[in-house]
Formats: sequence, structure tokens, C-alpha cells
Amino acid sequence: MNRFLLFAAFIAVQVSFSQMDDRFYFPNKDWKSTDGYRFEEIFFYPDQDTLSTVLMKPDTSPKASILYFHGSGGNVTNYMPLAQPLVEAGYQVLMVDFRGYGHSTGKPTHVNIGSDAQFLYEKMQELPAVRGQEILVYGSSMGTQAAIHLARYNQEKLKGLVLDGALASFTDIALQYAPPAAHPDIKAQESLFPYSAKADIAHITDLPILFIHSKEDKEVSYEQGERLFELTRAPKSFWTYEGGHLQAPALFPEELTRRVDALTQ
Repeated sequence: MNRFLLFAAFIAVQVSFSQMDDRFYFPNKDWKSTDGYRFEEIFFYPDQDTLSTVLMKPDTSPKASILYFHGSGGNVTNYMPLAQPLVEAGYQVLMVDFRGYGHSTGKPTHVNIGSDAQFLYEKMQELPAVRGQEILVYGSSMGTQAAIHLARYNQEKLKGLVLDGALASFTDIALQYAPPAAHPDIKAQESLFPYSAKADIAHITDLPILFIHSKEDKEVSYEQGERLFELTRAPKSFWTYEGGHLQAPALFPEELTRRVDALTQ
């Protein structure tokens, strides 16, 4: 996530929409070891590209399924440890590698990540292992943008939304890292982005939302989570924990599962 520093130096320069995508996504093709995890890799085919996902399976019959969108760096194997507490608690988790990440092909952009989220949600429901189950959406860091955008248009069919280390918008994260002199240029480019969490979340009214954030978060400021929470009109709760960015699942796995369970009740 500290790769945001790389685009902070460039973001004040007037760049094209397609160039701006390169400042936010940092795909890694190399899978880390997956020893000890029970999962199935499943491929989907939007347009000309291939999307790789991993379906992490509990030992017992799943009590619900979770569609998981990870952050801007690494790939699914970096985030599988964060999803494992949910799997151990009985959830089935479909983790998505955006285009260009892991075994997925193509190049990630704001536009195709947003459209792929909807595509994968629809395809996920057709999987025999998922068909008929309640579905929750989980976004981590940069993945919260896609998660919120998907939830806005599918809230009546989803069971819950979890936002871990949420960004208020692409613009807000750029403002966090850029020097004050660059802020006017950054704000002027806000309309270039096809969606933003702080715009989408105000349209969600019927879906319970769990916010997870730490005041010690050095990568996505706690204030961004607070900003989204204030804009939320849906049933909501905010879990503030002590630790680093996205560390709640590792540090407090039982508390995480208790709070996710509450969304399904």
C-alpha cells in the first residue's frame, strides 16, 4: 500500500484517464505458498481476458458465501490469510484477482474492475457450491471501492457489506499522500473517475454495513473510514481496533467473525 507514494509525485500532473489507472493498481503475478489452505481455483471469462478466483471452503456446509475484493498490491495469495478466519468460522469465500493480478490476464482499470465486480457477482451465483446461498461482499483497502459500487446496485439481494480499511474515494487517497500544493489539481481531476465510494454509499439504504478501521492505520487514514460512515444511511456499525492496516483479521479473528455473523442475523 505504500506504493501510493509512487503516484503521489505524478498525480498533480494533468494525465489522461487511462494513465491514472496505473497510479492505483500494482499487480503481482507471483503466487505465494498456498499450503494449508483448502480451496479451488475457478476461472471466468469477461471480454477477451481471464479472471482468476479462489473459492476457499470450510470443512462443514457453508453458512453463507462471501465475495472478497482485495487491495491494490499483491494478489489473492497475499490476502488468503486475512480470509481464513472467516473460512474457519464456516463461511465460503470467493476471492477475486482483478485483471493483471495473479493468474488473471489483462490490465486493471477503474472501469473494468467495476464492471468485473458485477460480472463476477452474477457468475458466482451460478456456481453449484454457491447457488441458493446468502451472499455478503467484503472489500479490503482499494477493494472497498469495487465492493461499495457493486453493493449500490445489488443491495436488495445481498446480506451484508464489510469494509476493511476503506478509502473514501480515489481522490481522497491521492490527497492523503500528495503535498498541499498539488491538492487543487487533484480535486480538479475528481470527475475523471467513473465511481467513488463516498458517492455510491449514500445510495445504499437497505444493506447492513460493517466498517473496520484502525486509528493507527498509516496507509489509509482513519478519517476516510469515518467520512464514509457519516455518509452512510443504511444500518451500520464501526469497529475500531488497535493495529496496522488490514490487521484486524490476524489480530482479532474471533471478533471479526462475531461481527460478520451479526450481519446475517
